[in-house]
Amino acid sequence: MSSAKPIGSTGSVLRWMPRWFRQKGGEKTGPNPTDRGRPGTKSKYHLLVDQNGIPLAVEMTPANVHDSRMFTPIVDAVPPIARPCGRPRRRPKKLHADKAYDDPALRLACHLRHIVPRIARKGIESSEKLGRYRWVVERTIAWLRRFRRLTVRYERRADIHRAFLLLAVCLICLNHIPTGFC
Repeated sequence: MSSAKPIGSTGSVLRWMPRWFRQKGGEKTGPNPTDRGRPGTKSKYHLLVDQNGIPLAVEMTPANVHDSRMFTPIVDAVPPIARPCGRPRRRPKKLHADKAYDDPALRLACHLRHIVPRIARKGIESSEKLGRYRWVVERTIAWLRRFRRLTVRYERRADIHRAFLLLAVCLICLNHIPTGFC
């Protein structure tokens, strides 16, 4: 016979739950690989930007999710691009990515979507050549980090943090609208 209290009694629910469920941080959090796996509320932002640095698609994941897992959802999240006549294009013509996305499956995903992949190859291409295009993404990430709520995560709920991320993206896009537009 066990001497433990039943699950429904006060104070015993947390004892029966797994340790990862009881820890602070909420959903979309995980062990940060840069901090030797310490638990925390680090989030990773996945961005797809145009050549001017304006975000086309953004998503938030825990820090322990690899970049390549979010490649196809981000590419599929790009809204149609307006053209003066004819059918609107669904996606850009070519896509530049760093060495984290060097995978034959991701290259095939680009070809299936009629996108020319410009992905740096691990061990073959140097990072100097990639820097010509990568700085645009890094600048957009720096624009996102201006917002204090995104630099330090105060919210435990992922939907609230994602709302602040989308609000920041909207403000970045608003800054790129010409002044004589309104």
